[in-house]
Amino acid sequence: MGLTHIVFGQSSVPVLAEAVAMDEKMSGEILCFEDDLSVGPLFILDTKEGRAGRKQFWQQLAGIAPLPAAPEQEGGTPVPAEDAEPDDADRFKTLKAQLKENPEQEVWIWAGQNARDVCGYYWLASQLYDFAGRIHIIYLNNLPFLNDKGAVFYPTHLHQILPKEFLKAKKLARPVSLAEYELDGDEWHRLMNENAGIRLLEGGKKIKGEPTLFYDKELQTQSGKEFVKAWRIVQQVTGKLKYPVMDQFLGWRLKELIREGKLESKGELKTIRDFEVKLPGEAAENTEHIENPANL
Repeated sequence: MGLTHIVFGQSSVPVLAEAVAMDEKMSGEILCFEDDLSVGPLFILDTKEGRAGRKQFWQQLAGIAPLPAAPEQEGGTPVPAEDAEPDDADRFKTLKAQLKENPEQEVWIWAGQNARDVCGYYWLASQLYDFAGRIHIIYLNNLPFLNDKGAVFYPTHLHQILPKEFLKAKKLARPVSLAEYELDGDEWHRLMNENAGIRLLEGGKKIKGEPTLFYDKELQTQSGKEFVKAWRIVQQVTGKLKYPVMDQFLGWRLKELIREGKLESKGELKTIRDFEVKLPGEAAENTEHIENPANL
């Protein structure tokens, strides 16, 4: 019997790979879906137009200019880019083909208690009904684990868990029920239609949508009259959150606040380590910003 482990995000791969190597019963490939579905547009994501809109969102976050439209062959078919990397839609298509070819193959979806993993699960549940009984979920929702010092803690993300602790967690694997395919599939379509800027986990599997500018006020609150490195502002904001949002998203929001004149900047607006921010207006009198090597 073939087994495919699914995770959402590269940070979960190394620890799970180490756990899989410890137990023959867990032997199988690890499939990682890269897109963080807890942020950005989801509208009509099940269409080419929706996926194109989402790709444009990530290019915006990365500060990359949109690529020109692909040239068309005769008959109006776009010429595929030779260097185009496979995306999650391609990975999913390959997974479905494998499931059809191998009736014995099973899938274990690993999800931590965070919006990225839960949204990823909803996305998959909406499309895997035909393979009911072979798709398992392991949702580590509010469960205690031991850390490297032997103390009990409640992880929100898979990468926080020790590899040997995954061997206990595997016992939680259970088939996704027919009712869950229906309810969770409906939830995915609700999330697509709502098309919120960001999605937050409220507990259990409950996802709440919020506008794109949800964190803007907190980013401004953490900024002061003196220039501070952008990554420090992001760190201070995420440190106050139960379920941290990705740094790249908050860095993009800082750049948008700068463009709107709500913050001032110094340095190149690339990554959050390349620029500094402060509130608009004069700095405090007789003070000069001094770079502290310890902060680099």
